[in-house]
Amino acid sequence: MQINIASRHGTVHAEDQTHIREKADKLTTYFERVTQINVTVDFGHNAAKVEIQVDAEHKHDFVAIAEDSTVAVAFDTALAKMEHQIKKYKDRVQDHRRDISMSGE
Repeated sequence: MQINIASRHGTVHAEDQTHIREKADKLTTYFERVTQINVTVDFGHNAAKVEIQVDAEHKHDFVAIAEDSTVAVAFDTALAKMEHQIKKYKDRVQDHRRDISMSGE
């Protein structure tokens, strides 16, 4: 899996990059078909806006956006949103398969 970090209008500090890579890598525990994670940090006047895009096999991209005064907090908020999206999708897919097997009996 590949994790890309990009920034607009500023630079992401090494500590923040490490934090982002470590936490983003854990997304594969929720959904093992993740192929690529793109994190974009956009620095505004008083806040950092973080956008996370997750590419998964056989699925459109998942996207989560959050904004806060620090990169780490904005990333953690966006990551929580992303985890929720992935879990919801995975539950929906698993429930769908369960419904098919039950109706076939």
